[in-house]
Amino acid sequence: MFSHIKDLQYNAKPSQPDPVYAKKLQEILGGQFGEISVMMQYLFQGWNCRGNSKYRDMLLDIGTEEIAHVEMIATMIAQLLEGAPAHDQDQAAQDPVVEAVLGGMNPQHAVVNGLGAQPNDSAGYPWNARYTIASGNLLADFRANLNAESQGRLQAVRLYEMTTDPGVRDMLSFLIARDKMHQNQWMAAIEELEQMEGAVVPNTFSPDHERQDVAYTFMNFSEGEESSQGRWAQGSSMDGKGTFSYVQNPDAVGQKPELAPAPAFIHGTLPFTPSKDDDPQL
Repeated sequence: MFSHIKDLQYNAKPSQPDPVYAKKLQEILGGQFGEISVMMQYLFQGWNCRGNSKYRDMLLDIGTEEIAHVEMIATMIAQLLEGAPAHDQDQAAQDPVVEAVLGGMNPQHAVVNGLGAQPNDSAGYPWNARYTIASGNLLADFRANLNAESQGRLQAVRLYEMTTDPGVRDMLSFLIARDKMHQNQWMAAIEELEQMEGAVVPNTFSPDHERQDVAYTFMNFSEGEESSQGRWAQGSSMDGKGTFSYVQNPDAVGQKPELAPAPAFIHGTLPFTPSKDDDPQL
């Protein structure tokens, strides 16, 4: 059960309206790596967690915090839209200053949302549940979480650089700091799981079912050999169970695919039959 309190986790109040920036801020709300994505991802990982109460509790802790971040950003967007009624855009042709301020405003903020936030990204694309990952394998999921927090912090930092509003920067400084903590949190949890389970996901699959001759071979399929100098091409493997090797221009060892003609009811293209014009030996 969730219980809402009226106080935000942290301040979310801009110094002045800026509907153009409100459109940009939508990215860290409803974008692929926005707060709605991590909120849903962590909560479903927690709800689906089996037999690991410590990790379940941690996931629900952070997932619930992300609800607070969604509320903060939605509140900030709504306040950035205050004092920017849609009819002001009609004056843009006569007033260059208004055009400069409102020319990039998302019209849906006024027409659809009544000067409020929306669960969309900065281009207006609706938030999609396919952004989220909850596989049931905690090590795989926590690596996805680390990526999400890394991308989210990167976007928040870029947005910080795109404004001089002290109120917006104050809120972003808080969110950026929390993204740092969350990256550290996932790295700590990943390290803990790797010590118990190993580095490769899943760890329960039998090596007898893998082609061991290619399990630790880096294959260079592009021009140049700079990649041979990487850690991934030499020395012991990261899981400690093999040795990396490097192959330049690896051979193709598979068959040449030849598909049988489709049955008549498929109504595909008929097979090519050579004629004497194509092959004089016929």
